Amino acid sequence: MDTIASLFSFITTPVSWVIVQFHSVYGKIFGPDTGWAWGLSIVSLVILIRICLIPLFVKQIKATRAMQTLQPEMKKIQERYKNDKQRQSEEMMKLYKESGTNPLSSCLPILAQSPFFFALYHVLNGIATGKTIGVIDDQLLASARKAHIFGAPLAAKFTDSADKVAQLGATLTDVRVVTAIMIVLMSGSQFYTQRQLMTKNVDTTVKTPFMQQQKMLMYVFPVMFAVFGINFPVGVLVYWLTTNVWTMGQQMYVIHNNPTPGSKAQAAYLERLQKHVTHHEKTRSRGEKAIVKAIVAKGRDRNDFERKFINSLTKAGLVAQADGTVVKGEAATVVEAEDGTTTTTGGAPKRQQPKRQSKSQRQSGAAAGTAKAAGESEPKTSLTKSDEPEDAKPAPKAAGGGSKPGTGTRSKAQSGQRKGPQRPKSPSKK
Repeated sequence: MDTIASLFSFITTPVSWVIVQFHSVYGKIFGPDTGWAWGLSIVSLVILIRICLIPLFVKQIKATRAMQTLQPEMKKIQERYKNDKQRQSEEMMKLYKESGTNPLSSCLPILAQSPFFFALYHVLNGIATGKTIGVIDDQLLASARKAHIFGAPLAAKFTDSADKVAQLGATLTDVRVVTAIMIVLMSGSQFYTQRQLMTKNVDTTVKTPFMQQQKMLMYVFPVMFAVFGINFPVGVLVYWLTTNVWTMGQQMYVIHNNPTPGSKAQAAYLERLQKHVTHHEKTRSRGEKAIVKAIVAKGRDRNDFERKFINSLTKAGLVAQADGTVVKGEAATVVEAEDGTTTTTGGAPKRQQPKRQSKSQRQSGAAAGTAKAAGESEPKTSLTKSDEPEDAKPAPKAAGGGSKPGTGTRSKAQSGQRKGPQRPKSPSKK
């Protein structure tokens, strides 16, 4: 144990120093020998570490999403070179290099806080065995050994014997009840964090082995925490419970405000954003502008949720711009339908197509246009073949009034009648 402790001495001293500084603050409020002072010091240590790890967490999110995007290509490589493992590994590394992703990036937060975990473990183990470690001197050691959290000493474990627990001023029942509750909470928070990631923040349009691995980890990690948790001191359980709760809250924030494209969380987020933008007729924050800008930039590559969002804005008379802003529909924009077709909306109104005319209307319109062009100086025939002969048309009236008989003109021939002068009808006989 001393050999392992010496390996982590470079981090044990800083960790013990941070705990002592927080203890000096909380000791003035709750008392230096209370479990609240020491317990809150450990919680504050976790919060400080997780704040410093936020950049790594952001990198983890980007790496995870990049890995999800590469899953179809990775599957093709596995199927193509399933009999050649070496070529398969080479192609995988080539794919990672071309896309700029790293599979280990998703594990960075866990790897980064592992040294702090081991350092805290050795500090608490030194308290349990009565050994000073780091900047914790004999006075602080005695104060820490008196500290209890709900009746369980900070250095006590679930597997400790009754005599060892009695030396720390507690009973075995109190220690096991407190540690069991903390182990259950620790495993439950880990399970819920992974479950909300799989059910809400995973692209449901892509079914890959990566998703199956994540589902498996959703059940493996809680079991691992439960198995190893019985060998952790109460102070370490406080550490892991706090960091799990932090991770759960951090994950909920990311899912709510920056979900994975194509996931159920994105559908819920875009629905909320559409109502918000429609109500205010603009995007109000940088985050909203960034989301709208990314959706507009995708063009035809938008998923169903993003197409629905753009079309909903269009129906409300709003247009999403390339810079992420939203304006009223003066400017034209292209809206992509679910089947991939695009329609132009907004801007100037569309030119109305003329109604379809019947054949008789087209014939009469053509005849009227021809007569107008000729100045109506002399009648012209229509484009269609007439049923009447040219000489069957009535002569124009004379200037003096009605037409004169015997001018040599022919009367109009009607269907079913003979051409030429017609005999007058005889009066009917009574």
